[in-house]
Amino acid sequence: MIRLLLAIFVSLFLLTPQDKKLMVFFGDSITAGYGINIENAFPALVQKALNEQGLEYDVINSGLSGETSAGGLQRIDWVLRAKPDVFVLELGGNDGLRGLSLNETRSNLKAMIGKVKTANPNAIIILAGMQIPPNLGQDYTNEFKGLFAEVAKSEDVKLIPFLLEGVGGEKELNLSDGIHPNEAGHEIVAETVMSFLGPFLKK
Repeated sequence: MIRLLLAIFVSLFLLTPQDKKLMVFFGDSITAGYGINIENAFPALVQKALNEQGLEYDVINSGLSGETSAGGLQRIDWVLRAKPDVFVLELGGNDGLRGLSLNETRSNLKAMIGKVKTANPNAIIILAGMQIPPNLGQDYTNEFKGLFAEVAKSEDVKLIPFLLEGVGGEKELNLSDGIHPNEAGHEIVAETVMSFLGPFLKK
């Protein structure tokens, strides 16, 4: 469904002139709104907030459940055909949960950011930081947590230090798996995203 919606949206943006700017959320199941209706996922709530503030942006939810940074790197070129004006990158969480090489995660995130810059040198790029439980050892957990700030600094992009701030680990704000936000959790995530987007958006 996500891919079908994305295909429709990208086709529209490629074939018709657009007065509004384009904002893409490129991520995994958190972005896709796993376990809830897509209209209640945080990208849709961001669209609603933008509309209420009179900010003319069209939001595309390009989240794919289970996506790793390597998978994102493979599909990003197709998404970037639409030349987004704002690109929010939310990937790497599944890498950490699976214990994948963080050097590869770091390299993949940098490569994706580079591709966004090439597609639109004026794009606002925001990297969403994530955290993982210490199941794989404290050293791995700490390195994972610091990876996003490191990449954001080296690539000169904006950083949301922890996308799930106020949501992660809060039972009442997550589905029964304890990982994915429920509708109430997504509302908080949307507020977090808007607080970081606000200074960069223009009417």
